[in-house]
Amino acid sequence: MSVFHLIAPCHFGLEAVLKREITDLGYEIEKVEDGRVTFIGDETAICRANIFLRTAERILLRVGKFKAYSFDELFEGIKAINWEDYIPSDGRFWVKKASSVKSRLFSLSDIQSITKKAMVERMKQYYKINWFDESGADYPIRVFILKDEVTVAFDTSGEHLHKRGYRLLKSKAPITEDLAAALIKLTPWNKDRILVDPFCGSGTFLIEAAMMAANAAPGLNRSFTAEDWINIIPKKIWYDSIDEANDLTDYNVKTDLQGFDIDADIVACARENARNAGVEHLIHFQKRDVAMLSHPKKYGFIITNPPYGERLEDKNNLPELYKKFGNAAAALSDWSVYIISAYEYTEKYFGKKAAKKRKIYNGMLKTEFYQFPGAKPNRRVN
Repeated sequence: MSVFHLIAPCHFGLEAVLKREITDLGYEIEKVEDGRVTFIGDETAICRANIFLRTAERILLRVGKFKAYSFDELFEGIKAINWEDYIPSDGRFWVKKASSVKSRLFSLSDIQSITKKAMVERMKQYYKINWFDESGADYPIRVFILKDEVTVAFDTSGEHLHKRGYRLLKSKAPITEDLAAALIKLTPWNKDRILVDPFCGSGTFLIEAAMMAANAAPGLNRSFTAEDWINIIPKKIWYDSIDEANDLTDYNVKTDLQGFDIDADIVACARENARNAGVEHLIHFQKRDVAMLSHPKKYGFIITNPPYGERLEDKNNLPELYKKFGNAAAALSDWSVYIISAYEYTEKYFGKKAAKKRKIYNGMLKTEFYQFPGAKPNRRVN
């Protein structure tokens, strides 16, 4: 088995959650930076990380790291990488993405073209050919330059890992699957506790919670770019990792997960997404106004992504909406409430000051994760 340096990007502010996930998978953390966690693993780690990690955006295989203050240095640094160890002579390779922050080299198009030229030059010398037809498997490259330090990596995932394959139907302003999973993991919720989302939208929070409860790996129903890298990862390792994930899944788990929305079409959308994820039987969806939010039991959880008011006419309705939400939540005995919102007056109209707030970037939108923890149940209460 080889030893690889693997990079897992994530949402800014949620690095600790991803670090814990990677550690729980059994891998050594090398470094934690803003928006990414680097860890050590082998070929199996690439497969298992893609299949099991809920809060990573993708898994990158780092193949080079060096300083470059000029394009000549970039060319030579790229050319020095042993590309022949990763890309066969018929492999299709290109720079899928380049980024540069606080560095002398800032032209992304030049970074991409010079990287490709250097790769070709290296591989021409090794394979003793002048033309690559690139008819084989895909080997997309990502190049990041931060303060003149170049990091070069293969993208093993392909599609963003939040694309689990179940959310075929979307509501307005949906939250991504990886962000929903990370926010759930920031709370004390577990599968034995009640969970309600009164603004369920596409159903993402509840579907992710149901998958956690069933111990269903998020990557089971999708494919990954590195599956075709048979020169690096034998197919058997993928099969073994998938078998492991299937063996750990228990769809017979008992849950109390409820999703409400005032729009019947949105509720139908959420139900269909849950069906695609194989967890429809674990979640109760219903058309219901937030003012009708209620539950007879104590110690439940609300984790939700209410409207932010993207349009002016919607924003005018937010004070009344958040008031209704706050009044309904206050009537729930000893419940915990967790809200992600970009609405600056969330606490004012919800009627309560959060015990804790955490800045979270939902894409390019800066939001707050408002945390209102309730009383802890005694041991005899689920």
